[in-house]
Amino acid sequence: MDYRINLPEQEMPKQWYNVLPDLNPPLAPPLDPVTHQPLGPEKLQAIFPMAVIEQEMSSQRWIEIPEPVWDIYRLFRPTPLVRAHRLEAALGTKAKIYYKNESLSPAGSHKPNTAIAQAYYNKQEGVQRLTTETGAGQWGTALSFACKMFGLECTVYMVRCSYEQKPYRGILIRSYGAEVFPSPTDKTNAGRAVLAENPNSGGSLGLAISEAVEDAATHDNTKYSLGSVLNHVLLHQTITGLEVQKQLALAGEKPDVLVGCVGGGSNFGGLVLPFVPEKMHGKGPRFVAVEPKACPTLTKGEFRYDYGDMAKMTPLLKMHTLGSGYFPPPIHAGGLRYHGDAPIVSHLVDQGMVEPRSYYQNDVFEAAKLFLQTEGFLPAPETSHAIKAAIDVARESDPGTVIVFLYSGHGLLDLGAYDAYNQGNLKDDTFSECDLQNALATCPKINI
Repeated sequence: MDYRINLPEQEMPKQWYNVLPDLNPPLAPPLDPVTHQPLGPEKLQAIFPMAVIEQEMSSQRWIEIPEPVWDIYRLFRPTPLVRAHRLEAALGTKAKIYYKNESLSPAGSHKPNTAIAQAYYNKQEGVQRLTTETGAGQWGTALSFACKMFGLECTVYMVRCSYEQKPYRGILIRSYGAEVFPSPTDKTNAGRAVLAENPNSGGSLGLAISEAVEDAATHDNTKYSLGSVLNHVLLHQTITGLEVQKQLALAGEKPDVLVGCVGGGSNFGGLVLPFVPEKMHGKGPRFVAVEPKACPTLTKGEFRYDYGDMAKMTPLLKMHTLGSGYFPPPIHAGGLRYHGDAPIVSHLVDQGMVEPRSYYQNDVFEAAKLFLQTEGFLPAPETSHAIKAAIDVARESDPGTVIVFLYSGHGLLDLGAYDAYNQGNLKDDTFSECDLQNALATCPKINI
């Protein structure tokens, strides 16, 4: 019985896939936050290196992976595609469930796929320090690892409620040599403004982004790095979907359903984007995107232009959003607590190519525990959303249906969340309709 489908190193993809040339209709352009006019690349140079800006707006379908990036990828890539036979047996399903195990990276998640690339491009342009935000800490961990690989300094603003829930993430980030602060902090104007209103604020990803962007914009030797949402991030993550295509071919399979959790959209986009050309011709698998009911951006948010951060410093992006000022409840899936979603993913949802679902956190922890007790691996709370959806899809499906989900990260630093679940102390927080409407009311009124 085959469990792992391993890809020979010589078969590993040597290029990332850029979906932008294949989108029809095309993606709505980013807008200047002041003039509301389409944004030129020069406006982004204060916080991003030019190589990353070019990739963000590229019309080139295939982009070469630089050899120094590949040299670090080889520490953990290619990652295995695994058949979940024991989970299938426990469910009594005749569907086939596979998972792409991205937890085997040094940082324990899919995030190094873009962190390594972004650190490399910044190093090439003489940048000395990178700033970033992190929700659950997976992205902060990945970027601190990548910065160490290229000799860069790194400053991480971690959402305060996650900083307190997951202390070991901070320890790992510091062990890689980076500094990490609970956001909101007193180090930026954005942080101080929130603390003045609410000294006990648990923070949000939108606020942590504001702090990281402000830090980068006010220091000449520093750039900002984002771990999700933007086009270049999803570009780098397509390494996972490209490997899955090759691995399924080796197994003689074609996928019927692709499943991924969605916070900003990086791991979901990385898995499904290489399959978009088929989808646009009426073929290919179903795309199922999974999010928490506490932060239901795709299932309850509006598709419109909004800011990527709370302080309204970032470009305006057309995306599904709950409003940049929305503060989600402090669920343990901190990486899924973002008010917006990647423009590319939002565009695919708007075109009817993606099926969004949302779950309560007790339901996803129940699914995670079943996966742990059958397949043996402890998933991150974010990843558990994908597991829950894969289980539900398997129960709904005909025999022989091939389901692939992205196992985006392990949960070995999330034991506090599992302890709360085991003791029956995990709350099923949901979003506030009143807070949602108040946050959406602050979105800019733009008709393009």
